[in-house]
Amino acid sequence: MAYPTNVKQLRGFLGLPEYYRKFIRGYRLISRPLTDLVKKDNFNWSEAAEQTFKELKIALTSAHVLALPNYSLPFVVETDISGTRIGTVLMHNDHPIAFISKGLAPGHVILSVYEREFWL
Repeated sequence: MAYPTNVKQLRGFLGLPEYYRKFIRGYRLISRPLTDLVKKDNFNWSEAAEQTFKELKIALTSAHVLALPNYSLPFVVETDISGTRIGTVLMHNDHPIAFISKGLAPGHVILSVYEREFWL
């Protein structure tokens, strides 16, 4: 697949991984360089955009297969937080059931790590 040359082509490409984002661990963090290009008058293809484009193509073809929840087994929740983003995986027996990734509101960024993880 050739690289997008304008915002319309980029939006067309981003539609597929956006639809499958729950299968791609850390989708929001991975896709950020491309989603930033969609903003008004911000389309400027760069090395970071090219690398992100490649990463998303690989993630789409090698995404984790999510398990169905088994309510008789205990659930495990793993979280990871950075300064402005948080990601969580819901699992059974080390097999992912769901991924959640989101940015933190400015008011939550100033909280401690424990308080930020609580807000997910």
